[in-house]
Amino acid sequence: MAATPTPISTGRKGPLECVLSLFTEVRPGEGLTAILLAVNVFTLLGSYYVLKTIREPLILVQGGAEIKSYSAAGQALLLLLVLPIYSALASRVNRMRLIAGVTSFFIANLAVFYFLGQSGARVGVAFYIWVGIFNVFITAQFWAFANDVYSEAEGKRLFPIVAVGSNLGAWVGAVAAETLFRRLAPESAPYNMMLVAAAGLGFSILVTGIVNRREGARARSSRAAEKPLGKEGGFKLVFSQRYLFLIALLILVLNLVNTIGEFILGKLVTQQFSQQTSDPDQMGALIGQFYGDYFGWVNLLGFLFQLLLVSRIFKYIGVRGALFILPCIALGSYSAIAIVPLLAVLRIGKILENSTDYSINNTTRHALFLPTSREAKYKAKATIDTLFWRIGDMLQAGIVFAGTTWLAFGISSFAMINVLFVLGWLALVVAIGRENKKLTAETPVEKAA
Repeated sequence: MAATPTPISTGRKGPLECVLSLFTEVRPGEGLTAILLAVNVFTLLGSYYVLKTIREPLILVQGGAEIKSYSAAGQALLLLLVLPIYSALASRVNRMRLIAGVTSFFIANLAVFYFLGQSGARVGVAFYIWVGIFNVFITAQFWAFANDVYSEAEGKRLFPIVAVGSNLGAWVGAVAAETLFRRLAPESAPYNMMLVAAAGLGFSILVTGIVNRREGARARSSRAAEKPLGKEGGFKLVFSQRYLFLIALLILVLNLVNTIGEFILGKLVTQQFSQQTSDPDQMGALIGQFYGDYFGWVNLLGFLFQLLLVSRIFKYIGVRGALFILPCIALGSYSAIAIVPLLAVLRIGKILENSTDYSINNTTRHALFLPTSREAKYKAKATIDTLFWRIGDMLQAGIVFAGTTWLAFGISSFAMINVLFVLGWLALVVAIGRENKKLTAETPVEKAA
Protein backbone atom coordinates (compact mmCIF):
# COMPACT_ATOMS: atom_id res chain seq x y z
CA MET A 1 0.00 0.00 0.00
CA ALA A 2 1.39 3.38 -0.95
CA ALA A 3 1.98 5.75 1.93
CA THR A 4 1.10 9.43 1.84
CA PRO A 5 3.92 11.33 0.10
CA THR A 6 5.73 14.03 1.97
CA PRO A 7 4.79 17.49 0.75
CA ILE A 8 7.52 19.29 -1.12
CA SER A 9 9.07 21.90 1.13
CA THR A 10 8.48 25.52 0.19
CA GLY A 11 11.30 26.78 2.40
CA ARG A 12 14.70 27.97 1.29
CA LYS A 13 17.68 25.72 0.82
CA GLY A 14 20.26 25.76 3.58
CA PRO A 15 24.03 25.82 2.97
CA LEU A 16 24.17 22.01 2.90
CA GLU A 17 21.46 21.74 0.22
CA CYS A 18 23.18 24.46 -1.82
CA VAL A 19 26.47 22.54 -1.83
CA LEU A 20 24.82 19.20 -2.66
CA SER A 21 22.85 20.85 -5.48
CA LEU A 22 26.14 21.24 -7.35
CA PHE A 23 25.97 17.48 -7.98
CA THR A 24 22.25 16.68 -8.16
CA GLU A 25 18.86 18.24 -7.46
CA VAL A 26 18.35 18.61 -3.70
CA ARG A 27 15.28 20.27 -2.23
CA PRO A 28 14.98 22.14 1.09
CA GLY A 29 15.16 19.84 4.11
CA GLU A 30 16.62 16.87 2.21
CA GLY A 31 20.32 17.51 2.72
CA LEU A 32 20.85 16.21 6.26
CA THR A 33 19.21 12.83 5.74
CA ALA A 34 21.13 12.33 2.50
CA ILE A 35 24.42 13.10 4.25
CA LEU A 36 23.60 10.83 7.20
CA LEU A 37 22.82 7.97 4.84
CA ALA A 38 26.06 8.69 2.99
CA VAL A 39 27.98 8.60 6.29
CA ASN A 40 26.28 5.33 7.17
CA VAL A 41 27.18 3.57 3.94
CA PHE A 42 30.67 5.14 4.10
CA THR A 43 31.20 3.38 7.42
CA LEU A 44 29.77 0.08 6.20
CA LEU A 45 31.82 -0.01 3.00
CA GLY A 46 34.96 1.18 4.79
CA SER A 47 34.58 -1.68 7.26
CA TYR A 48 33.86 -4.15 4.48
CA TYR A 49 36.95 -3.18 2.49
CA VAL A 50 39.14 -3.63 5.53
CA LEU A 51 37.68 -7.14 5.83
CA LYS A 52 37.87 -7.78 2.09
CA THR A 53 41.56 -6.89 2.04
CA ILE A 54 42.13 -9.22 5.02
CA ARG A 55 40.38 -12.16 3.39
CA GLU A 56 42.59 -12.17 0.26
CA PRO A 57 45.91 -13.10 1.92
CA LEU A 58 44.15 -15.46 4.36
CA ILE A 59 42.43 -17.48 1.63
CA LEU A 60 45.23 -17.31 -0.95
CA VAL A 61 48.00 -18.27 1.48
CA GLN A 62 46.00 -20.92 3.34
CA GLY A 63 44.22 -22.32 0.28
CA GLY A 64 45.14 -20.78 -3.09
CA ALA A 65 43.14 -19.31 -5.96
CA GLU A 66 41.30 -22.59 -6.65
CA ILE A 67 40.19 -23.01 -3.02
CA LYS A 68 39.11 -19.36 -3.04
CA SER A 69 36.97 -20.06 -6.06
CA TYR A 70 35.41 -23.23 -4.61
CA SER A 71 34.77 -21.63 -1.21
CA ALA A 72 32.41 -19.17 -2.83
CA ALA A 73 30.01 -22.05 -3.49
CA GLY A 74 29.67 -22.65 0.26
CA GLN A 75 28.21 -19.17 0.65
CA ALA A 76 25.19 -20.02 -1.51
CA LEU A 77 24.51 -23.22 0.43
CA LEU A 78 24.55 -21.39 3.76
CA LEU A 79 22.27 -18.68 2.41
CA LEU A 80 19.59 -21.30 1.75
CA LEU A 81 19.45 -21.66 5.55
CA VAL A 82 19.97 -18.01 6.49
CA LEU A 83 17.44 -16.30 4.19
CA PRO A 84 14.29 -17.97 5.60
CA ILE A 85 15.44 -16.95 9.09
CA TYR A 86 15.96 -13.37 7.92
CA SER A 87 12.50 -13.25 6.28
CA ALA A 88 10.87 -14.64 9.42
CA LEU A 89 12.65 -12.04 11.57
CA ALA A 90 11.61 -9.22 9.22
CA SER A 91 7.97 -10.31 9.62
CA ARG A 92 8.19 -9.99 13.40
CA VAL A 93 10.14 -6.79 14.12
CA ASN A 94 10.26 -3.25 12.75
CA ARG A 95 13.03 -2.05 10.46
CA MET A 96 15.25 -0.57 13.17
CA ARG A 97 15.28 -3.72 15.28
CA LEU A 98 15.91 -5.80 12.17
CA ILE A 99 18.92 -3.74 11.09
CA ALA A 100 20.40 -3.40 14.58
CA GLY A 101 19.96 -7.11 15.31
CA VAL A 102 21.57 -8.33 12.09
CA THR A 103 24.50 -5.89 12.37
CA SER A 104 25.12 -6.82 16.01
CA PHE A 105 25.21 -10.49 15.00
CA PHE A 106 27.99 -9.74 12.49
CA ILE A 107 29.95 -7.81 15.13
CA ALA A 108 29.81 -10.86 17.41
CA ASN A 109 31.06 -13.03 14.54
CA LEU A 110 34.11 -10.81 14.10
CA ALA A 111 34.98 -11.19 17.78
CA VAL A 112 34.90 -14.98 17.35
CA PHE A 113 37.19 -14.84 14.29
CA TYR A 114 39.59 -12.56 16.16
CA PHE A 115 40.06 -14.95 19.05
CA LEU A 116 40.29 -18.00 16.78
CA GLY A 117 42.89 -16.33 14.59
CA GLN A 118 44.98 -15.16 17.54
CA SER A 119 44.96 -18.70 18.89
CA GLY A 120 46.53 -19.99 15.68
CA ALA A 121 43.46 -21.54 14.05
CA ARG A 122 43.37 -21.60 10.24
CA VAL A 123 40.30 -19.48 9.57
CA GLY A 124 40.97 -18.51 5.93
CA VAL A 125 38.23 -20.58 4.26
CA ALA A 126 35.61 -19.97 6.96
CA PHE A 127 36.37 -16.24 7.00
CA TYR A 128 36.19 -16.02 3.22
CA ILE A 129 32.73 -17.61 3.23
CA TRP A 130 31.61 -15.37 6.10
CA VAL A 131 32.81 -12.15 4.43
CA GLY A 132 30.91 -13.07 1.27
CA ILE A 133 27.67 -13.47 3.20
CA PHE A 134 28.33 -10.42 5.36
CA ASN A 135 29.02 -8.19 2.36
CA VAL A 136 25.87 -8.94 0.41
CA PHE A 137 23.63 -8.92 3.50
CA ILE A 138 24.91 -5.69 5.00
CA THR A 139 24.78 -3.74 1.73
CA ALA A 140 21.39 -5.15 0.69
CA GLN A 141 20.02 -4.22 4.10
CA PHE A 142 21.34 -0.67 3.88
CA TRP A 143 19.88 -0.07 0.42
CA ALA A 144 16.57 -1.61 1.46
CA PHE A 145 16.49 0.95 4.27
CA ALA A 146 17.35 3.78 1.85
CA ASN A 147 14.62 2.60 -0.55
CA ASP A 148 12.21 2.55 2.38
CA VAL A 149 13.12 6.09 3.45
CA TYR A 150 12.78 7.70 0.01
CA SER A 151 9.99 7.82 -2.55
CA GLU A 152 10.77 6.81 -6.12
CA ALA A 153 11.29 10.39 -7.28
CA GLU A 154 13.41 11.27 -4.23
CA GLY A 155 15.56 8.17 -4.64
CA LYS A 156 16.37 8.90 -8.27
CA ARG A 157 17.52 12.39 -7.27
CA LEU A 158 19.30 11.58 -4.00
CA PHE A 159 20.74 8.08 -4.45
CA PRO A 160 23.71 9.48 -6.41
CA ILE A 161 24.63 11.58 -3.34
CA VAL A 162 24.07 8.74 -0.87
CA ALA A 163 26.16 6.36 -2.97
CA VAL A 164 29.10 8.78 -2.89
CA GLY A 165 29.54 7.63 0.71
CA SER A 166 29.72 4.04 -0.53
CA ASN A 167 32.50 4.76 -3.01
CA LEU A 168 34.43 7.03 -0.68
CA GLY A 169 34.16 4.53 2.18
CA ALA A 170 35.37 1.69 -0.03
CA TRP A 171 38.37 3.74 -1.16
CA VAL A 172 39.28 4.88 2.37
CA GLY A 173 38.83 1.34 3.70
CA ALA A 174 41.14 -0.13 1.05
CA VAL A 175 43.82 2.52 1.62
CA ALA A 176 43.56 2.12 5.40
CA ALA A 177 43.89 -1.66 5.04
CA GLU A 178 47.04 -1.34 2.94
CA THR A 179 48.53 1.05 5.52
CA LEU A 180 47.69 -1.27 8.40
CA PHE A 181 49.25 -4.22 6.58
CA ARG A 182 52.46 -2.21 6.26
CA ARG A 183 52.58 -1.09 9.89
CA LEU A 184 51.30 -4.09 11.84
CA ALA A 185 53.15 -7.34 12.38
CA PRO A 186 52.34 -9.70 9.44
CA GLU A 187 51.17 -12.56 11.68
CA SER A 188 48.68 -10.44 13.68
CA ALA A 189 47.62 -7.73 11.21
CA PRO A 190 44.52 -9.49 9.79
CA TYR A 191 43.04 -10.23 13.22
CA ASN A 192 43.64 -6.78 14.71
CA MET A 193 42.02 -5.26 11.63
CA MET A 194 38.87 -7.28 12.35
CA LEU A 195 38.39 -5.22 15.51
CA VAL A 196 38.66 -1.99 13.50
CA ALA A 197 35.87 -3.20 11.21
CA ALA A 198 33.72 -4.26 14.18
CA ALA A 199 33.93 -0.74 15.63
CA GLY A 200 32.78 0.68 12.30
CA LEU A 201 29.74 -1.59 12.29
CA GLY A 202 28.82 -0.44 15.78
CA PHE A 203 28.94 3.18 14.64
CA SER A 204 26.68 2.39 11.66
CA ILE A 205 23.95 1.17 14.03
CA LEU A 206 23.99 4.56 15.76
CA VAL A 207 23.72 6.47 12.48
CA THR A 208 20.88 4.24 11.29
CA GLY A 209 19.02 5.02 14.51
CA ILE A 210 19.39 8.77 13.93
CA VAL A 211 18.03 8.52 10.37
CA ASN A 212 15.20 6.25 11.49
CA ARG A 213 14.09 8.73 14.18
CA ARG A 214 14.45 11.69 11.83
CA GLU A 215 12.50 10.13 8.97
CA GLY A 216 10.07 8.37 11.30
CA ALA A 217 8.76 11.79 12.26
CA ARG A 218 7.68 12.42 8.66
CA ALA A 219 4.01 11.65 7.93
CA ARG A 220 4.98 9.49 4.97
CA SER A 221 7.05 6.91 6.82
CA SER A 222 6.28 6.92 10.54
CA ARG A 223 3.59 4.24 10.57
CA ALA A 224 5.24 1.96 8.02
CA ALA A 225 8.60 2.13 9.80
CA GLU A 226 7.15 0.79 13.04
CA LYS A 227 5.37 -2.15 11.43
CA PRO A 228 6.88 -5.54 10.61
CA LEU A 229 6.72 -6.59 6.98
CA GLY A 230 4.11 -8.91 5.45
CA LYS A 231 4.36 -12.68 5.69
CA GLU A 232 5.45 -13.41 2.10
CA GLY A 233 8.97 -14.80 1.93
CA GLY A 234 11.72 -13.53 -0.32
CA PHE A 235 11.73 -16.66 -2.50
CA LYS A 236 8.00 -16.40 -3.23
CA LEU A 237 8.27 -12.72 -4.12
CA VAL A 238 11.15 -13.30 -6.54
CA PHE A 239 9.58 -16.24 -8.36
CA SER A 240 6.08 -14.73 -8.54
CA GLN A 241 7.06 -11.38 -10.12
CA ARG A 242 8.71 -11.26 -13.55
CA TYR A 243 10.47 -7.96 -12.82
CA LEU A 244 12.10 -9.28 -9.65
CA PHE A 245 13.04 -12.57 -11.30
CA LEU A 246 14.77 -10.77 -14.17
CA ILE A 247 16.72 -8.65 -11.68
CA ALA A 248 17.72 -11.86 -9.89
CA LEU A 249 19.05 -13.33 -13.15
CA LEU A 250 20.89 -10.08 -13.85
CA ILE A 251 22.62 -10.21 -10.47
CA LEU A 252 23.53 -13.86 -11.02
CA VAL A 253 25.16 -13.21 -14.41
CA LEU A 254 26.82 -9.99 -13.25
CA ASN A 255 28.49 -11.77 -10.36
CA LEU A 256 29.39 -14.78 -12.49
CA VAL A 257 31.31 -12.52 -14.86
CA ASN A 258 32.95 -10.59 -12.02
CA THR A 259 34.07 -13.65 -10.03
CA ILE A 260 35.54 -15.39 -13.05
CA GLY A 261 37.50 -12.18 -13.57
CA GLU A 262 38.57 -12.21 -9.91
CA PHE A 263 39.74 -15.82 -10.28
CA ILE A 264 41.88 -14.83 -13.24
CA LEU A 265 43.34 -11.95 -11.24
CA GLY A 266 43.99 -14.09 -8.14
CA LYS A 267 45.70 -16.72 -10.27
CA LEU A 268 48.09 -14.26 -11.87
CA VAL A 269 48.80 -12.46 -8.58
CA THR A 270 49.61 -15.73 -6.77
CA GLN A 271 51.91 -16.83 -9.60
CA GLN A 272 53.80 -13.55 -9.59
CA PHE A 273 54.39 -13.26 -5.83
CA SER A 274 55.18 -16.96 -5.36
CA GLN A 275 58.18 -16.32 -7.61
CA GLN A 276 59.40 -13.58 -5.27
CA THR A 277 59.21 -15.35 -1.90
CA SER A 278 58.43 -18.75 -0.39
CA ASP A 279 57.67 -17.41 3.12
CA PRO A 280 53.87 -17.56 3.69
CA ASP A 281 53.72 -14.48 5.96
CA GLN A 282 55.82 -12.39 3.59
CA MET A 283 53.83 -13.57 0.60
CA GLY A 284 50.61 -12.72 2.43
CA ALA A 285 51.90 -9.22 3.14
CA LEU A 286 52.83 -8.69 -0.53
CA ILE A 287 49.44 -9.91 -1.71
CA GLY A 288 47.75 -7.71 0.89
CA GLN A 289 49.69 -4.67 -0.34
CA PHE A 290 48.84 -5.44 -3.98
CA TYR A 291 45.13 -5.78 -3.25
CA GLY A 292 45.17 -2.70 -1.05
CA ASP A 293 46.62 -0.67 -3.92
CA TYR A 294 44.29 -2.33 -6.44
CA PHE A 295 41.17 -1.71 -4.34
CA GLY A 296 42.38 1.83 -3.69
CA TRP A 297 42.45 2.64 -7.42
CA VAL A 298 39.13 0.89 -8.02
CA ASN A 299 37.43 2.87 -5.31
CA LEU A 300 39.07 6.21 -6.10
CA LEU A 301 37.80 6.01 -9.67
CA GLY A 302 34.47 4.71 -8.43
CA PHE A 303 34.20 7.72 -6.11
CA LEU A 304 34.94 10.16 -8.95
CA PHE A 305 32.45 8.43 -11.26
CA GLN A 306 29.83 8.53 -8.51
CA LEU A 307 30.40 12.17 -7.69
CA LEU A 308 30.64 13.52 -11.22
CA LEU A 309 28.74 11.15 -13.52
CA VAL A 310 25.91 9.20 -11.89
CA SER A 311 23.39 12.00 -11.32
CA ARG A 312 23.99 13.28 -14.85
CA ILE A 313 23.59 9.78 -16.32
CA PHE A 314 20.30 9.37 -14.44
CA LYS A 315 19.15 12.77 -15.66
CA TYR A 316 19.98 12.32 -19.35
CA ILE A 317 19.59 8.59 -20.09
CA GLY A 318 17.74 7.41 -16.97
CA VAL A 319 18.02 4.27 -14.86
CA ARG A 320 17.22 2.00 -17.80
CA GLY A 321 19.91 3.52 -20.00
CA ALA A 322 22.48 3.32 -17.20
CA LEU A 323 22.06 -0.47 -17.09
CA PHE A 324 23.92 -0.79 -20.41
CA ILE A 325 27.14 0.93 -19.34
CA LEU A 326 28.86 -1.82 -17.30
CA PRO A 327 28.22 -4.75 -19.67
CA CYS A 328 29.59 -2.71 -22.57
CA ILE A 329 32.76 -1.97 -20.56
CA ALA A 330 33.07 -5.63 -19.50
CA LEU A 331 32.69 -6.78 -23.11
CA GLY A 332 35.62 -4.63 -24.19
CA SER A 333 37.71 -5.47 -21.11
CA TYR A 334 37.50 -9.27 -21.37
CA SER A 335 37.97 -9.18 -25.13
CA ALA A 336 41.28 -7.36 -24.53
CA ILE A 337 42.33 -9.79 -21.77
CA ALA A 338 41.62 -12.76 -24.06
CA ILE A 339 44.08 -11.30 -26.57
CA VAL A 340 46.75 -10.06 -24.10
CA PRO A 341 46.56 -12.20 -20.90
CA LEU A 342 49.08 -10.27 -18.78
CA LEU A 343 48.70 -9.08 -15.16
CA ALA A 344 49.28 -5.44 -16.13
CA VAL A 345 46.49 -5.58 -18.74
CA LEU A 346 44.18 -7.50 -16.40
CA ARG A 347 44.78 -5.02 -13.58
CA ILE A 348 43.75 -2.07 -15.77
CA GLY A 349 40.69 -3.89 -17.11
CA LYS A 350 39.49 -4.99 -13.69
CA ILE A 351 40.04 -1.54 -12.18
CA LEU A 352 37.86 0.02 -14.90
CA GLU A 353 35.23 -2.73 -14.65
CA ASN A 354 34.98 -2.70 -10.86
CA SER A 355 35.08 1.08 -10.49
CA THR A 356 32.11 1.33 -12.87
CA ASP A 357 30.35 -1.52 -11.07
CA TYR A 358 30.79 0.07 -7.64
CA SER A 359 29.49 3.47 -8.81
CA ILE A 360 27.24 3.72 -11.85
CA ASN A 361 26.00 0.13 -11.89
CA ASN A 362 25.62 -0.19 -8.13
CA THR A 363 23.44 2.90 -7.82
CA THR A 364 21.42 1.83 -10.87
CA ARG A 365 20.60 -1.67 -9.63
CA HIS A 366 19.58 -0.34 -6.21
CA ALA A 367 17.33 2.23 -7.91
CA LEU A 368 15.51 -0.61 -9.70
CA PHE A 369 13.76 -1.36 -6.39
CA LEU A 370 12.36 2.15 -5.87
CA PRO A 371 8.95 1.41 -7.44
CA THR A 372 8.52 -1.94 -5.60
CA SER A 373 6.73 -2.81 -2.34
CA ARG A 374 8.35 -2.69 1.12
CA GLU A 375 8.38 -6.50 1.22
CA ALA A 376 10.26 -6.55 -2.08
CA LYS A 377 12.72 -3.93 -0.84
CA TYR A 378 13.73 -5.93 2.25
CA LYS A 379 12.94 -9.59 1.58
CA ALA A 380 13.17 -9.95 -2.20
CA LYS A 381 16.19 -7.64 -2.37
CA ALA A 382 17.95 -9.59 0.39
CA THR A 383 17.23 -12.83 -1.47
CA ILE A 384 18.42 -11.46 -4.80
CA ASP A 385 21.50 -9.69 -3.47
CA THR A 386 22.59 -12.68 -1.39
CA LEU A 387 21.38 -16.02 -2.76
CA PHE A 388 21.35 -15.20 -6.47
CA TRP A 389 24.63 -13.36 -6.08
CA ARG A 390 26.17 -16.47 -4.53
CA ILE A 391 24.58 -18.83 -7.06
CA GLY A 392 26.73 -16.92 -9.51
CA ASP A 393 29.67 -17.88 -7.29
CA MET A 394 28.65 -21.54 -7.39
CA LEU A 395 28.43 -21.54 -11.16
CA GLN A 396 31.78 -19.80 -11.31
CA ALA A 397 33.28 -22.48 -9.05
CA GLY A 398 31.97 -25.20 -11.37
CA ILE A 399 33.38 -23.42 -14.41
CA VAL A 400 36.76 -22.96 -12.73
CA PHE A 401 36.85 -26.62 -11.63
CA ALA A 402 35.96 -27.90 -15.09
CA GLY A 403 38.27 -25.44 -16.81
CA THR A 404 41.31 -26.15 -14.66
CA THR A 405 40.79 -29.89 -14.02
CA TRP A 406 39.31 -31.31 -17.21
CA LEU A 407 39.77 -28.75 -19.97
CA ALA A 408 43.16 -27.22 -19.07
CA PHE A 409 41.90 -23.70 -19.75
CA GLY A 410 44.34 -20.83 -19.66
CA ILE A 411 43.70 -17.18 -18.91
CA SER A 412 42.53 -16.42 -22.45
CA SER A 413 39.96 -19.23 -22.40
CA PHE A 414 38.39 -18.01 -19.15
CA ALA A 415 38.27 -14.47 -20.58
CA MET A 416 36.44 -15.73 -23.68
CA ILE A 417 33.87 -17.49 -21.46
CA ASN A 418 33.20 -14.13 -19.82
CA VAL A 419 32.67 -12.52 -23.22
CA LEU A 420 29.85 -15.01 -23.91
CA PHE A 421 28.23 -14.37 -20.53
CA VAL A 422 28.34 -10.61 -21.10
CA LEU A 423 26.29 -11.05 -24.28
CA GLY A 424 23.60 -12.79 -22.19
CA TRP A 425 23.87 -9.97 -19.65
CA LEU A 426 23.01 -7.42 -22.34
CA ALA A 427 19.89 -9.41 -23.30
CA LEU A 428 18.72 -9.34 -19.66
CA VAL A 429 19.25 -5.58 -19.49
CA VAL A 430 16.90 -5.13 -22.46
CA ALA A 431 14.19 -7.25 -20.80
CA ILE A 432 14.51 -5.48 -17.43
CA GLY A 433 14.27 -2.10 -19.13
CA ARG A 434 10.94 -3.09 -20.66
CA GLU A 435 9.53 -4.31 -17.33
CA ASN A 436 10.78 -1.24 -15.47
CA LYS A 437 9.11 1.02 -18.03
CA LYS A 438 5.80 -0.78 -17.47
CA LEU A 439 6.13 -0.66 -13.68
CA THR A 440 7.10 3.01 -13.43
CA ALA A 441 4.30 3.94 -15.83
CA GLU A 442 1.83 2.32 -13.41
CA THR A 443 3.42 3.98 -10.37
CA PRO A 444 2.67 7.62 -9.41
CA VAL A 445 5.80 9.78 -9.58
CA GLU A 446 5.76 10.56 -5.86
CA LYS A 447 4.63 7.13 -4.65
CA ALA A 448 6.29 6.49 -1.28
CA ALA A 449 8.97 3.84 -1.15
